[in-house]
Amino acid sequence: MAEFEIRDLQARIGEKPILQGVNLTIERGETHALMGPNGSGKSTLSNVIMGHPDYEVTGGDILFRGQSLLGLPTEERARLGVFLAFQYPVAVPGVSVARFLKTAVEAVRGKSAGGAGGFLKGVREQMKSLEMTEAFLDRGLNEGFSGGEKKRLEILQMRLLKPALAVLDETDSGLDIDALRIVAGGVNQLRGSDLTLLVITHYERLLKLIQPDHLHVLMEGRIVFSGGPEAVQELERRGYDWLREQAGEAVVAG
Repeated sequence: MAEFEIRDLQARIGEKPILQGVNLTIERGETHALMGPNGSGKSTLSNVIMGHPDYEVTGGDILFRGQSLLGLPTEERARLGVFLAFQYPVAVPGVSVARFLKTAVEAVRGKSAGGAGGFLKGVREQMKSLEMTEAFLDRGLNEGFSGGEKKRLEILQMRLLKPALAVLDETDSGLDIDALRIVAGGVNQLRGSDLTLLVITHYERLLKLIQPDHLHVLMEGRIVFSGGPEAVQELERRGYDWLREQAGEAVVAG
């Protein structure tokens, strides 16, 4: 049984169909990358995986450890071990980072987060590797944060929640070279048999730092290409035009 499987997934927002038969299988501990041009459905896929209410699934299924995620609310998917790092994390004025993190961990993992002192000690240890200062903890959630600060906070959440499946939706968006290195390093420290990872990106630069086991290309709501890690450089060199003639097929062997 695969750790994570998408079967002929179809979804729309309003009356507009976006996903038109996505098939994807990820084994436990693997890292898969998903690329594709703007408007191909990448962010839609990540939102549907997490159960965003604006998107309607009209066909297919999403299975995590053999259990269908469809029909489950977002918080239940999180409790099962599914995590989404957003492309554009939102600001929540009046809610401190420390309060948010503790609430999130307790909601997903129960009261095992421990007392405030013990919890914050663990948070500070995790923050060091992400080059985050303790001042982050007292700031409003993402309020006035730079792009790099927002993304480092997303990875900090992932390190604290310890998900079994993490979907990173264009985590490299808006990051400079140093921030990208820090964020990618934080992700790589978590990689292993206990974390299954789907990395959604536009750029080869992230995949040089978080090297995938497999690469997929999404176009017009379908995966039209699947290949090994060597395909990343080929795609960067040749672009998407060489795949457009295959856009009507579900998968092309890479």
